[in-house]
Amino acid sequence: MDVKNCRKCGKLFNYIGGMPICPACKEAAEKKFEEVKTFIRENPRASIPEICEGCDVDTNQLQQWIREERLVFSDDSPVGIPCEKCGTMIHSGKYCEKCKADLANGLNASIARPEAPKAEPKKDPRGNPAMRFLK
Repeated sequence: MDVKNCRKCGKLFNYIGGMPICPACKEAAEKKFEEVKTFIRENPRASIPEICEGCDVDTNQLQQWIREERLVFSDDSPVGIPCEKCGTMIHSGKYCEKCKADLANGLNASIARPEAPKAEPKKDPRGNPAMRFLK
């Protein structure tokens, strides 16, 4: 059993895994997330600063939810975060579609493909095909 201090409130709690925050702070964050989702549904053209101001949420927290793909925005939305690889503006996740494809291709290329078994030459069913003489 691992006991840690909550990163947000400093309270001791039994740490199981994930973000090192206590259950009370996790619950508060989930309520804030639901509030942000409702705000975005009601204001689909709102920018990141407007969302943060309207919901009293930190910009870093909002960007984390976007990177985790918990918040996804339409293509015509002004909300965007930079791709972690190339910097192109994206609406959710960590990477743009091009970088995702490049990463997938790189992983596929690095996986060793099993080689087909080599076919052994067939043996002559008569045994030795050498010439024979009768006596």
